[in-house]
Amino acid sequence: MAFGLKKEHLDDWKRKIDNGEIAFLTHYWQDDRFPGCKTVTKVGCSDLEKLAEWGKKYQLQKAWIHHRKDGYSHFDLLGDKQKQILREEGLMEHIW
Repeated sequence: MAFGLKKEHLDDWKRKIDNGEIAFLTHYWQDDRFPGCKTVTKVGCSDLEKLAEWGKKYQLQKAWIHHRKDGYSHFDLLGDKQKQILREEGLMEHIW
């Protein structure tokens, strides 16, 4: 379940994806399958090859891309891997 998501952040994420950029969106999230994870970061791009190449540098497999019919396909980042990637990307404001 997603919550704490601001419409302007979602709109900005979608705009960046539509422009072929690697886009980051972090929001509060709860799922019993992932105890201890309180946030998720969605990393998307309309160019799936570009997204897969980006993911390679963090050992993310192309098969892990969540393919969406609406065009907003993305990786879901959770836990320690999420924090590591956000730090390396210089996105400290996404770490809560």
